[in-house]
Amino acid sequence: MNLFRTAVLMAFLTGLFIAIGYLIGGQTGMVFAFLFAAGTNLFAYWNSDKMVLRMYDAQEVDESSAPELVHLVRRLAENAGLPMPKVYIAQNPQPNAFATGRNPEHAAVCVTTGLLDRLNEEELAGVLAHELSHVKNRDTLIMTITATVAGAVSMLANFAFMFGAGQDRRNNPLGPIGAILIMIVAPLAAMLVQMAISRTREFEADRSGALISGRPLWLASALQRIAGGVQQVDNVEAETHPATAHMFIINPLHGGGLGSLFATHPSTEERVARLERMASEMGQEPQRGPWS
Repeated sequence: MNLFRTAVLMAFLTGLFIAIGYLIGGQTGMVFAFLFAAGTNLFAYWNSDKMVLRMYDAQEVDESSAPELVHLVRRLAENAGLPMPKVYIAQNPQPNAFATGRNPEHAAVCVTTGLLDRLNEEELAGVLAHELSHVKNRDTLIMTITATVAGAVSMLANFAFMFGAGQDRRNNPLGPIGAILIMIVAPLAAMLVQMAISRTREFEADRSGALISGRPLWLASALQRIAGGVQQVDNVEAETHPATAHMFIINPLHGGGLGSLFATHPSTEERVARLERMASEMGQEPQRGPWS
């Protein structure tokens, strides 16, 4: 199912590239856009995870630099039957986390310094288990490629506007009005793709992550604490690169306007309610566990 969703996603975004190319240069532009899309998709597959980590200036840590964090990730990865991912910390005051990588063998988990400051060990375990479930479900491939290609769609749409809005050329079949429409519609379409895959992905990651940690209420508590922190603290890098917002466990943007219309995450209240029902079905009450 994840491979099918990835194929549909990339086919749709490739179609956007081709449409923009046709606007810029007719059939020749369409061919150029198709080749550009193919190259972008290939580049994203191999490099988008590194690009996202670089956007947030995330630094890799190990047992010597962050022993408690790395040890916790290792235990949870063993619970999930996963290879040990690389572990990164981003110097960012907003509490948040994301996972990236094209497959479990080339995965990375990144947490912010704000997350480490605000969460206790049980809550942190819940968050890390959630991110590892993204790795296990291979959602990270979808997330990293989407972030890269959606950004490229916006870039090419802006280029179409600059190239087509100022002159009405014969090989620009839609003219300046078409250029303006593409500049608006193409990025919104990319946002809709992100929104469509994000909600079900987050619900599934919550569920499977709770199974990895064994304690749904740890994640429920963490989500509430993170959501409160996100409202209080800006994430400058995320505001600069909004196409990456869907990768985080909680939307890092302080939306309003279009941001609220195209939310990439389910509501925190609904996620917490599902986790609480899951804990109740497992016969669990809030209590301290083996991670202390």
